[in-house]
Amino acid sequence: MKPINDTFLRALKREQTDYTPVWLMRQAGRYLPEYNATRARLGSFLALAKCPEAACEVTLQPVDRFGLDAAILFSDILTVPDAMGLGLSFVAGEGPVFAKPVQSEEAVAALDVPDMEETLGYVTEAVRVIRRELNNRVPLIGFSGSPFTLACYMIEGGSSKDFATVKKMMYTRPDLLERILDVNARAVTAYLNAQIKAGTQALQVFDTWGGALADGCFERFSLRYMKQIIDGLIHEHDGQKVPVIIFTKGGGLWLEQMAACGADCVGLDWTVNLAKARRRVNDAVSLQGNLDPAVLFADEAAIRREVRRVIDSFGPVGKGGHVFNLGHGINQHTDPEAVRILVDEVHTYSRRMHEL
Repeated sequence: MKPINDTFLRALKREQTDYTPVWLMRQAGRYLPEYNATRARLGSFLALAKCPEAACEVTLQPVDRFGLDAAILFSDILTVPDAMGLGLSFVAGEGPVFAKPVQSEEAVAALDVPDMEETLGYVTEAVRVIRRELNNRVPLIGFSGSPFTLACYMIEGGSSKDFATVKKMMYTRPDLLERILDVNARAVTAYLNAQIKAGTQALQVFDTWGGALADGCFERFSLRYMKQIIDGLIHEHDGQKVPVIIFTKGGGLWLEQMAACGADCVGLDWTVNLAKARRRVNDAVSLQGNLDPAVLFADEAAIRREVRRVIDSFGPVGKGGHVFNLGHGINQHTDPEAVRILVDEVHTYSRRMHEL
């Protein structure tokens, strides 16, 4: 069933809209006091993510507060490797940690695609609960990490500043890395298809660390596997197209290649000029982005000015589609009032551009 407010979906399909839709990466998170209260009640991040009713609660919080044009499933990109049995935990001050990093030939050979319902049924149940509670107001976005981004955490055993272990494997044993990436791609495909069947109406693949790769390596070790996922997805469900967004932080160098991989939309970070990006892809896909999240630490006048600059940069919509977003996730120290100002300015100012 088509959402009451389907502006986001129409923008992804480059159809006519009355204004530029907006949602924000990490829109449900620690900058919101209501999120912190829910998380405290559950006791931990993982407990929150694995409770469908609580995941629904925090998914809806920013939609209710700000009037955003899409909700995004509250979960974590590391649910997939966790389901593979790698032992995910979150350590204060360190972030995610895997008890069983994948660093040996034996560990790579042991990897397999997990049973989605058995290991990740809490995610699909959260999707069903969220769709029911959203009551068709706005679309629900599902997501996963990209195969390469997941591999970075799986091989390093957690977060990394230089990805030395991953890159050592890439250059010395590319066959091992490609085995990991293939398993990840098949797992992510099954995971996203399960989300679609449960009710997500659009998808985003977060290639957070693809931009750390060298030219040539990005195409081989990241983009190739995102394309494999897109080729294997359910592209229509419940009579409606399910658009796909890919977002590679630091990926502006490969914009043309990303636009040709089969995705409906390419997300851009704040280093990319939207007008030039439109010309480079010739409006073949919609574009998402790309305000610097640090702008939200500025005063109201600066926030509104920078929002207008992004919208002006994209220019008249015409046959192109623009989804306003940040160039990466909201910083946890952001004042929620800054987000309210951003959303208000996007909705108000962009209507003028859509009249052109």
